[in-house]
Amino acid sequence: MLGTVAIQPPIWLPSSKPTICFPGKLPNSGVTRYKIHTCSLLSTFAHHFSLQRKDRFQTHVSPNASSSSSSASVGSAEYIEEPSTNVKFQTSLTLPECSSPLSLLGTGYREKVFAIIGVKVYAAGLYLNQSISNKLNAWKGRSATEIQGDSSLFDSIFQIPQEKSLQIVLVRDVDGKTFWDALDEAISPRIKAPSPVDVSALSTFRSIFQGRSLRKGTFIFLTWMEPSKMLVCISSDGLPSSVDATIKSMNVTMALFDVFFGNSPVSPSLKASVANGLATVLK
Repeated sequence: MLGTVAIQPPIWLPSSKPTICFPGKLPNSGVTRYKIHTCSLLSTFAHHFSLQRKDRFQTHVSPNASSSSSSASVGSAEYIEEPSTNVKFQTSLTLPECSSPLSLLGTGYREKVFAIIGVKVYAAGLYLNQSISNKLNAWKGRSATEIQGDSSLFDSIFQIPQEKSLQIVLVRDVDGKTFWDALDEAISPRIKAPSPVDVSALSTFRSIFQGRSLRKGTFIFLTWMEPSKMLVCISSDGLPSSVDATIKSMNVTMALFDVFFGNSPVSPSLKASVANGLATVLK
């Protein structure tokens, strides 16, 4: 499924406001309810990342960024820093409606180049329910390179009806419409004949971004509960306390997963990092 879809990354065009676009054609406060867990998939392969320090949980975008979520500290938490953006990701967290903690598997960043200048748009990290790795025994012993090029593995991860979540952390300001337009232009070409269910799901997805200002440091969580159901949570103040939208469409959720983990991912660094993590977990 994922192996047959070609993806082209978004193009950021210089203007007075950030603009994202995708080519339209394809070739063929109180978050104390959350428990912060330090046991994670990363505990078995932390040497693949730069683990900076242990501290009380704070939300960081850069070393000198202020944290508005320090009041949400719950004990001591480990985090991993994505080195290109300095965004720090918790190694384990629990999100709204998830049955158990999710563990960080890999991180990366999205960058666009125009006028020979690289512009980083966001950092991203993939979290999985730890039990998912128990269902991937067919890929035990594979190298990171083999895993990265094997679309069937990422297809299997998508199809497993257990939670996986992509955390996006913006590293520049962008308005909600611009962010949605980029997603829509990536998703829609992958749905050749949208059903009424698909159209309704896309409308729901669109509505949560329209008229919304997404500031630097905003968290966007895309959480696949099962193949046909995805939760969207947005927070500008630490971990989200509620779900902003529920997307129920296999075509929409599959297309979005493919944007990040298909054959031409919009963040190659994220997919490579996840492949490294999987190779270590599946030794």
